[in-house]
Amino acid sequence: MTRAPTDLPTSRLKGQDAATYLGLSHSTLEKMRHTGRGPRYLKVGGRVFYRQSDLDAYLEAAVVETTDSRTRAG
Repeated sequence: MTRAPTDLPTSRLKGQDAATYLGLSHSTLEKMRHTGRGPRYLKVGGRVFYRQSDLDAYLEAAVVETTDSRTRAG
């Protein structure tokens, strides 16, 4: 039985879904991928997918510590 596109595992997202997850437009995510600035991705048969764990790691790496946030944490 062939799986419908909507049945993809949630851990593997298409570009539009990954962009939504990150709060970006799909075109911005594509540009980031082409310039090597975006999150890690999978390329399977010419199609691009993103693992949710890679998107989460990308977001975590984007956290900026400010002096104020360090003061509250300590």
